[in-house]
Amino acid sequence: MNYKQLILDTINGRPCPRIPFVPRLDLWYRANRHNNTLPPKYKNASLKDIAADLDAGYHAIIPNFQDIRSQDDDMHRAIGVYNMWSMPYKTVLNNVHITITCFSDRRSVIYKTPKGKIATETLYNEQMRSAGITISHISKYALNSADDLAALTWIFDNITIEDNLAGYEQFKADVGDMGVAVAYLNMAASGMHLIQRDLAPLDIFYFLLFDHPEEMKLLASAIQRYFDKILDFVCRSSAEVVLSGANYDASVTSPPFFAQHITCSLKQQAAKLHSTGKFILTHTDGENNGLLQEYLACGIDVADSICPAPMTSLSLAQVKQAFTDKITIWGGIPSISMLEDSMSDTQFYAYIDLLMASIGKCDHIIFSIADTTPPAAKFCRIEHLSRIIRSLGNVLGHFDSLLER
Repeated sequence: MNYKQLILDTINGRPCPRIPFVPRLDLWYRANRHNNTLPPKYKNASLKDIAADLDAGYHAIIPNFQDIRSQDDDMHRAIGVYNMWSMPYKTVLNNVHITITCFSDRRSVIYKTPKGKIATETLYNEQMRSAGITISHISKYALNSADDLAALTWIFDNITIEDNLAGYEQFKADVGDMGVAVAYLNMAASGMHLIQRDLAPLDIFYFLLFDHPEEMKLLASAIQRYFDKILDFVCRSSAEVVLSGANYDASVTSPPFFAQHITCSLKQQAAKLHSTGKFILTHTDGENNGLLQEYLACGIDVADSICPAPMTSLSLAQVKQAFTDKITIWGGIPSISMLEDSMSDTQFYAYIDLLMASIGKCDHIIFSIADTTPPAAKFCRIEHLSRIIRSLGNVLGHFDSLLER
């Protein structure tokens, strides 16, 4: 099965022989491999081997943030900047003196600029490795007061971008036709979004936005110019799908905040990517009540990691009805359904049947476990999902017959 073509045809809304099942198994796999708890038959298997054995697609959206060439690639995580080998571009900081100190599982990075000094710290420890997590935790944020705004603006105003298209091509070749190698733009969708999600604690972010709006806008504009530069490189790549923005939630990126600070940026990115024949995907893994119309206004093509009730307030059917044929849902199966502590076997099988039956015609959907498959997932449930989704056949069909089973 050529899952790459199946995924792209689904996003395009073309008739497909079957509904794609592309579960995100990376955290589950890394955690269980690290803890020597993989199912016995997969003791020596790669993640691609397991996907192939399940007759599922290979999930290649969220990168492995520890899959780096050297520690320098992860140096700027606390300012939302990455240089992983699989990305189409490389970020270079200029006119900044950088000092790195590593001690145990912590890394301190100090940036000295003509506008002041920024000090950050990140943590990546054994507990995180055991859980399959690859993105480090920010233990000391870059932005803690208004005094930091000018120095951060300087940093982003002095960034240049270099070509890493060969690295992305290697990543794409590694994925092959088992999935779509989604090109990484940024985990933030706009300049202000990056400040909110990576640069400052949430309370300080909102205090600064209220008390120093002009200085915050200057920093957001400098970051947005950085995004414009990297978008040019991503557009020159051979990527079919591009990731921009992640981890929205109605309680944090509220609908008014999203409309004011994120929608315009995603809309502009979507227009440019569409002009080069690419799709734009954004990672919508939180509570989406009130945000669906903003996603539509952005012109995005794929809402990745849609997580329905009972983990959030919206059912999969409600999301599907709102998106119609405008946005492809990637996800749809809540991660807690994989856990025996959350659902008994009887509850799980009943839930999955009702979930499938509730959404009617199933075009523009790529089933996956959202946000990700937990390390303690009951593997036979993943196998059941693969079987039942494979049995559904043509995406133009309906699931009414499931209720009769």
